[in-house]
Amino acid sequence: MRHPYTIREIARQSGLSTATVDRVLNSRGNVRDSTLREVHEAIKDLDRQQAQVRIGGRTFMIDIVMQTPERFSTAVREALEAELASLHPAVVRSRFHFRETCPPQDLADTLDKIAKRGSQGVILKAPDVPEIAAAVGRLVAAGIPVVTLVTDLPHSARLAYVGIDNRAAGATAAYLLEQWLGDRPGNVLTTISRGSFRGEEEREMGFRSAMRLVDPRRSLVEVTDSDGLDAAQRDLVLEALERDEDIVAVYSMGGGNLATLDAFDTLGRPCAVFVAHDLDHDNTRLLRERRISAVLHHDLRQDVRRACQTVMRAHKALPDDGPTLPSAIQVVTPFNLPPDVAAAPIPG
Repeated sequence: MRHPYTIREIARQSGLSTATVDRVLNSRGNVRDSTLREVHEAIKDLDRQQAQVRIGGRTFMIDIVMQTPERFSTAVREALEAELASLHPAVVRSRFHFRETCPPQDLADTLDKIAKRGSQGVILKAPDVPEIAAAVGRLVAAGIPVVTLVTDLPHSARLAYVGIDNRAAGATAAYLLEQWLGDRPGNVLTTISRGSFRGEEEREMGFRSAMRLVDPRRSLVEVTDSDGLDAAQRDLVLEALERDEDIVAVYSMGGGNLATLDAFDTLGRPCAVFVAHDLDHDNTRLLRERRISAVLHHDLRQDVRRACQTVMRAHKALPDDGPTLPSAIQVVTPFNLPPDVAAAPIPG
């Protein structure tokens, strides 16, 4: 396993002890497969980051903890690594803790391990539940600032929230849907990955409030608790479509859009209007194919950069620039894809 890093660097990146890393690197045995993978992943993370950072400046080790489908965690990782150079002269190193689905206590345990091990900051996307809020409190008590990303924990001790105004996003989706549907009758399917995510809950509240104003006659049919994972999403949407033959449009707050459209296709049902969130690989493909109408997008690279800068401000490495304002909401259609997204090949 050739690499230029010291055992101490790899141990810090992986969160393992130097003795454990030494056993892995020197094939001394008595090492679990999961530990072996953690060391390999730490070296890969260091390789990716080494190309974008320079020696010098202050170093910040930031932990990124997220419960989210892989498509979004991949987008966050890519956004962070693309922004490392913009954070100079500070050097940012990151440890990633991604789960697609897990009990809240498992995520809280991860946060507690970070509190015990130490970190310069945590960027967090997690459900708004008491176990997580309590773990955030323990991190802050240990001197580790926490910044929530995309979805907030407003009743926790977190330092700041970085992301869009989710209520405004939901109201924007209602406006777009009603403009495109016009006089066409039919109901709207709303899809949420899990109700405990405050960001999606606020989108849903903004959407329902605006729909009551623009067209109170339409029924809203909710699908939730798929965690945004395709297999669960497809089954839940199929059930909803079979129960309600009048569904003609979708507002997707939590992803799983390939699966949602596959359910429509399976039943031979058209979807007249489809509004989604985030320009991940799936949604970019679906926009190009004109299978979704619009994506409510925010600049994830800018958000990740702001989250890192907020951590730096907590350590007095940057001057305070006042309260964090919501990120701008962009309405992206097949005709105004950002240039870097429009030019990029779609994996697969």
